[in-house]
Amino acid sequence: MATELTPSVNAFWSAFETSVGCERRSRLYEVFHFADSEALADGLAELVLRGRKRATAGLVWSFEAAGRPLLKPGDLSVVTNWSGEPRCIVETTAVEVVAFQDVSPEFASVEGEGDGSLEHWREGHWAYFGRECVRIGKEPSPHMLVACERFEVIYRQGYQAET
Repeated sequence: MATELTPSVNAFWSAFETSVGCERRSRLYEVFHFADSEALADGLAELVLRGRKRATAGLVWSFEAAGRPLLKPGDLSVVTNWSGEPRCIVETTAVEVVAFQDVSPEFASVEGEGDGSLEHWREGHWAYFGRECVRIGKEPSPHMLVACERFEVIYRQGYQAET
């Protein structure tokens, strides 16, 4: 879910630009947190920081409802926790649009949630996408299109793994 450019996000982004030695704001796609609950958002951000989660999936309908284009390779996003504090910056490396039913076991594994299985991916994402469909007035279907994004963490500041 998209969030706004807060003072802490702006400071985080400025530190990132200083670290790479140039302005990259033109490549900023969004500032967001994962999921639709605090526990999921914070847990998924932690998985990204630990290197386990290297992909995410979003409903194409959600992008359309928000009037946003799909991500493309080279786009940069600030990942925050639920409360909006920046955790890292990721760069999109690939995006593939497939039907929900055609998401691969390999993608589910790279997304890094739960046990990494396709069964777990389908169960969790069917529930989440179902809530998204209610929000945007769509009916969930195995044929609904999913944007499968792969990314890599390119910046983190002062990260320490939670224990």
